[in-house]
Amino acid sequence: MADQQALTELAKRRGFFFGANEAYGGTAGFYTFGPEGAALKRNVESAWREQFTLRLGNEEIEAPTVMPEPVFEASGHLDGFDDMLIECAECGESHRADHLIEDAVADIEDAEALGVDRVEERIREHDLACPTCGADLAGEPVEDFNLMFETAIGPGAGQPGYLRPETAQGIFVEFPRLKEYARGQLPFGITQIGPAYRNEISPRRGIIRVREFTQAELEQFIDPEADEPPLDDVEDVEVTLYPVSEQHDDDGEYIETTIGEAVDDAIITSPWVAYFLGVAQGWYERVGVDMDRFRFRQHLSGERAHYAADCWDAESEIGGNWIEIAGFAYRGDYDLTKHGEHSEDRFTVFKRYDEPKTVERATVDPDMAALGPEFGGAAGDVADALQELAESDPDAFDGDEVTVEVSEASSDASGSRTQSSDDGETYTVDTEVANFSVEEQTENGEHITPHVVEPSFGVGRTVYTLLEHAYSEDEVDDETRTYLSLAPEIAPTDVAVFPLVSNDDALIDVASDLADELRAAGISVSYDDSGSIGRRYRRQDEVGTPFCVTVDQDGLEGDDETTVTVRERDSAAQLRLPVADLAAELEAIFDGDRAFADLQDRYDRVDTDVTTD
Repeated sequence: MADQQALTELAKRRGFFFGANEAYGGTAGFYTFGPEGAALKRNVESAWREQFTLRLGNEEIEAPTVMPEPVFEASGHLDGFDDMLIECAECGESHRADHLIEDAVADIEDAEALGVDRVEERIREHDLACPTCGADLAGEPVEDFNLMFETAIGPGAGQPGYLRPETAQGIFVEFPRLKEYARGQLPFGITQIGPAYRNEISPRRGIIRVREFTQAELEQFIDPEADEPPLDDVEDVEVTLYPVSEQHDDDGEYIETTIGEAVDDAIITSPWVAYFLGVAQGWYERVGVDMDRFRFRQHLSGERAHYAADCWDAESEIGGNWIEIAGFAYRGDYDLTKHGEHSEDRFTVFKRYDEPKTVERATVDPDMAALGPEFGGAAGDVADALQELAESDPDAFDGDEVTVEVSEASSDASGSRTQSSDDGETYTVDTEVANFSVEEQTENGEHITPHVVEPSFGVGRTVYTLLEHAYSEDEVDDETRTYLSLAPEIAPTDVAVFPLVSNDDALIDVASDLADELRAAGISVSYDDSGSIGRRYRRQDEVGTPFCVTVDQDGLEGDDETTVTVRERDSAAQLRLPVADLAAELEAIFDGDRAFADLQDRYDRVDTDVTTD
């Protein structure tokens, strides 16, 4: 297990990530990914895209990161996207209140679920102090703080807008057009990988909690009455679950089960969520997460997002703490319904029946010649309200009069208005004027609002997890060695190529040509002729390069063919391979068709004393 300080130091020294804007004192919550980190991050994104876009048959889009204010009024983020803020009266520093409790009280892991009032109580009960200056925080108010970054679109005051707090809204807003690309056929999935922004109260723990981060999200649109996930594909996948029931139990434990059993036992109530947990389990294992330090935890009711009917997090253990690295939410029809209500477009799909249906429909055909003089400017709203009432309560038209309510209506005839209500005005209409009837209609289908299932992955947190879980130390040639045991698929560099010494032109020429040949074969190569061979090995070990290829004099002096040594990172074992075989053998390993151990049965091992010199 890596010490956080040691990992942070390695990340900065080797170019994985470091605080941004350090020349100007730094900016909390913003990080720059260096050459190694950017390559690792790209590889994680590529592996995610390959699994959740290509293998699952989905489509990918790229939407703007700035969106106008009405989008977030509809989505609920303006009113419900908050964290709990407490400010120190002495030094003025702001802190996230629930995190203060989690750091100070061992048996509280998810203080966010407690709510503002109970968080204030816990701060008083435990006499919590300001981490910055030590002043007492008991009695200080805890307030909701909206996490979105506000901006203006256009010159001057412009149009109010916000940096997106999640990539999902870019998919939901474009649903009316995206459904056309899917030919209106459910289910279909849309993915997106890109930046999101949250104005965190107290960024901390490196790239784990930041203000700008990358999300990889899939929005799966389904017909909740007809579409079922391919559970057979993942039913035997073994998972570690931490459901709400176990979290509430003082003696609660993890449940070790399979996806199929979890659905059968109603531990996971949504088959779609269960399906994506199974897919994610396999993907995390594939990219190198330590599955002994991994779990799926169900959200408590108080911590679920406003849109989620149920939510599970993928969590990894980092430095003795569990962090969320992905969320799996059943969002229902919340998002599409809200955008349909607030916009001028249709966020539904037409579901065609297998056979046409004859149905009875209650309808009205109001006499506008009577409604107009009686209700004036409100006549059209009254007619619409009559139709809505006919559909929802046909029995209301059984009497001589019918009463409807019109929101924010205006009328130039006060005699027909019966009373005011908090929601609008009520109007009384003669039933004969409403012209109510029940008619038989033939329908070929209906418009439905799809439900959404969302797997949402934090790319930066996944990168940090992979680095922390891959961090290893051992002894080679009686010296301590630090290395990152990264999966070849996501390691920043595939192969490093060295001439054994840097003052031999023949070795340098062969090594340079070999590096070019491997690059031409699609292999990521680092060429290094600086310093001793031992130091070069150390540098590559610390950035997780799976293989080092060394060109030495023995390989050039062979009678039959030129050979090189290939050193495997984790074991530090070396084999001698013909240059002619090298690219094909490495490609087979990277494609998963072969392991390094297979090569040991076919090529000679090389014993050397230059591993750490």
